[in-house]
Amino acid sequence: MKLLNNKTLLVILVLATSYGYFVSCTHDNELPPPAASNSIKYTRGTDVFLPGNMTVGNVNEWKLDKSHSSVLWSTSYVGASGLLTGRFNQFGTHDVLPAEMINYTTVAQPLKDTSWAFYENNDSKSYINGYVQINTSNTGEPGRDAGCNVSGLGTTAIVTGTQNLTLTNIAQLKSTKITFDETTGDYIVNLNFTWQGRLTTPSTKAIVGRMKYIKKATISGAAPYDVFGLQLRFQFNCRDFGITSTNIADKIDIECNMNFHNK
Repeated sequence: MKLLNNKTLLVILVLATSYGYFVSCTHDNELPPPAASNSIKYTRGTDVFLPGNMTVGNVNEWKLDKSHSSVLWSTSYVGASGLLTGRFNQFGTHDVLPAEMINYTTVAQPLKDTSWAFYENNDSKSYINGYVQINTSNTGEPGRDAGCNVSGLGTTAIVTGTQNLTLTNIAQLKSTKITFDETTGDYIVNLNFTWQGRLTTPSTKAIVGRMKYIKKATISGAAPYDVFGLQLRFQFNCRDFGITSTNIADKIDIECNMNFHNK
């Protein structure tokens, strides 16, 4: 009887584990969980941040501090216990229009990072748009980045001195709704995520993310200036975009750490 019970328990554990793996690999999109749950009810201040024309020296116009920002990705390495992780070296907060989807001969930001606005206490006025250049995915392993990542993601290799914003090399985000969450102090962001991947034409999927507002602070020094941050996390299903590699899980987690200053 003891042997029978052990076998039964083993079967139940295997089935439960298999079911959990199936759910984790096939769910299209899940709202990233908050850092912690509690009974605190958060209130908001009245901060307003706008890019304007991004004029240097205008303290009322906020600029993306790209050198202190990042777009990170991670996914499970199927069949192993660890994660695959990386970052995109080139990104921006610009709503890239079809006429702007070209190659730019520059190492600087090719387009102004002005497609955003943040009102701490007025969700209807807040929005954020952005893009990443897919071929700048950086895992820290040059052979992988210039090899299987390029072919597996349906893009082309980097050309030195060129910012590639062509249709097949960018993934874009456009917020459609931002809502304050009083129980966590975060903002729930509804987004349209557009990418071609290995499809023949770009596809757009509606996803939901969670965004934290890192409150304004002053950097002291000979010429003090202010900074603030927006941290957006979301996930998407790479199978929706024709990615067929069996080495990675369906879900890709993205974390956008956007820091701004008014220098």
